[in-house]
Amino acid sequence: MRSPNFFLWFLFLLGVGCLPLLLHLEYLNNTFRQLRTVPTDSTPDSAARSPQTQTQTQTPTDDAALETEEGGELVTEQEDEADDPTASHISSLIASLMTSNTTPLVTERLKNTSAGNSTPTGWEEGLQQLVLKQELRHQVLANICSKYQLGSWDQVVSKTHMSMIHVEDQSRLLYCEVPKVGCSNWKRVLMVLAGRATSVLNIPHVTAHFKNKLRKLEEYGPKGINQRLNTYTKVLFVRDPFERLVSAYRDKFENKNDYYHSLFGRPIISRYRANPSQEALRTGDGVTFREFVHYLLDPQRPVGNDIHWAKMSTLCPPCVIQYDFIGKFENMNSEANFLLRSIGAPQNLSYPDYKDRNPEDERTHSSIMKKYFSQLNATERQGVYDFYRIDYEMFDFPKPLQDLH
Repeated sequence: MRSPNFFLWFLFLLGVGCLPLLLHLEYLNNTFRQLRTVPTDSTPDSAARSPQTQTQTQTPTDDAALETEEGGELVTEQEDEADDPTASHISSLIASLMTSNTTPLVTERLKNTSAGNSTPTGWEEGLQQLVLKQELRHQVLANICSKYQLGSWDQVVSKTHMSMIHVEDQSRLLYCEVPKVGCSNWKRVLMVLAGRATSVLNIPHVTAHFKNKLRKLEEYGPKGINQRLNTYTKVLFVRDPFERLVSAYRDKFENKNDYYHSLFGRPIISRYRANPSQEALRTGDGVTFREFVHYLLDPQRPVGNDIHWAKMSTLCPPCVIQYDFIGKFENMNSEANFLLRSIGAPQNLSYPDYKDRNPEDERTHSSIMKKYFSQLNATERQGVYDFYRIDYEMFDFPKPLQDLH
């Protein structure tokens, strides 16, 4: 006959073994209740968000007010007294996929957002794939940031980096601009979200870039910057660096552009062309792709760098700013529209898929990129890859050419 101590030990071990299961069930129950409370209103102001898992630190801040600088004066905007509703839809979707029995949670979340009422059949499956891609991109990014010690999310964001970030307060969105990655069309989207335009289809290129009246993060006071970094959905779109470089070259040097031909073309021709003509030295017209690459790789460039071909990891450093959503130009339509639905954008607003600058030119893609890089020798191609290597690794792009190492 077993002693009483045996049964006491049995009950103790049974309780210890069940404890993790009970905690996990409680977690799933709480998560499900939170997802059920997401409002279905499709307007940006009512889009629900959950608290972010990690805080972006800028400066000490007062939770009771938000400071902005308008006309040189400090203006205080009172925050709602209700609980903060401002963390990202995207973070919640990613978190839901990291739990067990994920499909019901994602499906339930979708039904409780504006995207669930007007999307085509099969959208939920695509949604899950997109969210899983986001999780993978964030994992790769975290590994590269740690591997090369490229910064941390608790360090102060520089004024230069804040100058690249557009603020859309109604949808609580921060968009970091990377030129040659669909930024013209993203500015159109932001203008519609902000109520500065009624449609993305009737905004000229000049208006989108120079008359958009969009605010930059650098324009706010310390508290306003900190509050937005902590609570807004932060978005970054990236592109294969070789394709982006060729796109920039074609736009700025093959097409008529007095500014770039004068500022960059003339010194590039002077430095890297043997026996240039006086006309080329005067106008800066006709810079070849090889001359442009020689300029790019020269540590002693005759003229400085430019945002159209600067490294993406330098323009919008994701090791310093914790982006909630990292999209890719190659999948711009699906990923941009997924993002818009996730933040509760109006149902009639979609990312515009058109090219209004030099529309007669074919959009730069892989085949066009390879045509330009065939003008370089192996050493030059490797040099460009080494220049952009951190972007390739950080954003998990495959090597664009077979002879690279």
